[in-house]
Amino acid sequence: MAIKPDDDARLMSTDSSDAQISTATSEVDITTRQVGPVWRQYLRAMGPGLVTGASDDDPSGIATYSQAGAQYGLSLLWAALLTLPLMAAVQEICDRTALATGTGLGELAVKRFNRAGRTVLAVLLVTLIVANALNIAADLVAIGSGMQLLHAGPVWLWALLGGGLITTLLVLGSFARIALIFKVLCAALLAYLVVAVLVTHQWGSVLAHTIVPHIELNKAYLALLVAVLGTTISPYLFFWQSAHRLEEMRDEPEGGIHPQPLTQQAPKRARRKQATSRLDVFAGMTFSNLVMFAIIVATAQTLHAHHQTNIQSAAQAAAALKTFAGQFASSLFALGFIGSGLLAVPVLAGAGSVGLAGLLGKKWGFSRSVRKAPVFYSLVALGTLGGTALSLLHVNPIKLLVLVAVINGIAAAPFLVVVMRVSASQSLMGDYVNGKAANILGWTTATIMAVAAISLFATGGVSL
Repeated sequence: MAIKPDDDARLMSTDSSDAQISTATSEVDITTRQVGPVWRQYLRAMGPGLVTGASDDDPSGIATYSQAGAQYGLSLLWAALLTLPLMAAVQEICDRTALATGTGLGELAVKRFNRAGRTVLAVLLVTLIVANALNIAADLVAIGSGMQLLHAGPVWLWALLGGGLITTLLVLGSFARIALIFKVLCAALLAYLVVAVLVTHQWGSVLAHTIVPHIELNKAYLALLVAVLGTTISPYLFFWQSAHRLEEMRDEPEGGIHPQPLTQQAPKRARRKQATSRLDVFAGMTFSNLVMFAIIVATAQTLHAHHQTNIQSAAQAAAALKTFAGQFASSLFALGFIGSGLLAVPVLAGAGSVGLAGLLGKKWGFSRSVRKAPVFYSLVALGTLGGTALSLLHVNPIKLLVLVAVINGIAAAPFLVVVMRVSASQSLMGDYVNGKAANILGWTTATIMAVAAISLFATGGVSL
């Protein structure tokens, strides 16, 4: 089986070289480390948080936000303001566990929980991998639908090509190349900000609905609100944020092949690393919520305004947008979810695989070769190839996404409990345990997601 030559060379370094601090620069970053103005150092840190935030706006999320705007206009716009601090707090906590310990959430759970707790977490992770495979199938169909809208060929062809190319890249590509591609794909989501600016003429109304909640007490509204929350705060993001940060730390010269936790770094460098990483996370989550905001605004100002309220997919939203906003806006919308789908598929495949491999004590990471992390890559291939196969079986993508939403809605609160218990452990986190604000926001998010899951069933909002 082919291996990753760039990263295997790093993995074969000796213990003595690991103990020394190298002067080599990172393959992933394009700026010189620790030199130049402050803004340049912060730019260098951008990556894991940005990619995590952008991957949250996958085609299934775009479909949910489009439905919110088309069906209820600007009434759900306030949700973007609500989810931003919650999402940012949770992802900062996940990111900090990686920085403080140099260890993934799966491995930390082994240390934090007893056998029964680890068994429950393993079941949740297997369920997450299955849900992610279903989500991958729906996203690949969306990629194909987007290409069809651009008159580039049939849906099945691009779904197959997309799944095959992504799997090949993940197995054979180096982490440096994968990370660079991730960052480039994030730019595709800028299309939604452009579309929102092009079609919006009532900014006063937009601002009012952003600040003042407009809540409707009916089953359809509450079910869609729960879907927006579940789409924005998804369990796979927790594991991906931690894992991507660790991959970045492995690529740094300090510590050799092993991520060097903040506790083993000089105080000044540790403070700088934590500050730049926190900025990366907050910037990524802000970008993610801005995209959500833009999609709701754009579809509210066009589709809802013209009574086109029955939107069930990102491709359908793009097609409908053509009538009211023109070909350019429609094509931009399609390019946005094609790019976001290509970004989200590997993140979805990697997130659950990282957690389960770590829980089983197996090596993981795209910076390792298939030979060194066979279990991890087997799980990744299961997700990407399984999703590709499902996308070719003409399974209704809408039903897949409903099922995924139900699974994520149920699993989000338990996963958040795991994250909060790990990040509050003094023995694991040392001086980097949660502060008061992190604890309040983290447990508030867990409570909201638990209530949302219960409400989803109590209101009869689940229909498969």
